[in-house]
Amino acid sequence: MGELMSVSRPVRQAPLGEQIAHELRVMIVTGRLRPGDRLVEDTLSVQFDVSRGPVRDALRLLVNEGLVVSQRRGVAVAGLSSSDVDELYSLREALELLALRETMRRGDTDWSLLEQSLEGLRAAADDGSAADYAAADLEFHSRLYELSGHRRLQSMWAQHRPTFHVLLEASNAQDADLHPSAEAHADLLKVMRSGNVDAAAALLSEHLFGARNRIRTAREESDSEH
Repeated sequence: MGELMSVSRPVRQAPLGEQIAHELRVMIVTGRLRPGDRLVEDTLSVQFDVSRGPVRDALRLLVNEGLVVSQRRGVAVAGLSSSDVDELYSLREALELLALRETMRRGDTDWSLLEQSLEGLRAAADDGSAADYAAADLEFHSRLYELSGHRRLQSMWAQHRPTFHVLLEASNAQDADLHPSAEAHADLLKVMRSGNVDAAAALLSEHLFGARNRIRTAREESDSEH
């Protein structure tokens, strides 16, 4: 079987189920798989040249993410509408504002972790790679959850992070210059380090609102091409 997923800085080879889930996730988010399309284990096993086990694992992940739904006779694509994107971002804002407040409340926050992630964002912007930038973007925000020290919050974020990765990669591909986005993250980190929780929370909300609108615009443009 050919490689199903490429990552910019691989630390480990992802399990086959995760690789297949990524491929299907991309097809759902970009509209190549439409709402109502049935996903048959046997067919997918042949398509990806794997046993049914990894396919079953992949579909289970996508059910948990809400991208597919279990039906009486199999699994069907749920799709990702504009209202779904709004729901995802309203949920993310609630989670991430809590992560930010918990992180800033701690007196021993290691801001160097976010500084490292920021350098990754700038490097990806220099390269102009939408895929690398999406990975670096998600790494920056995931570090915020890690620094919060809130295990259940991290678990909630981990469930939806793969969907955000694909959404960001698709929207970043529309940008000729990713440097303004990288510097927006630098501004956010600067305010967080200042200790002004309310200002940081307001900037984070603005940041996520802008990201949501960019993704909706990118999806609308993509839909108009089909």
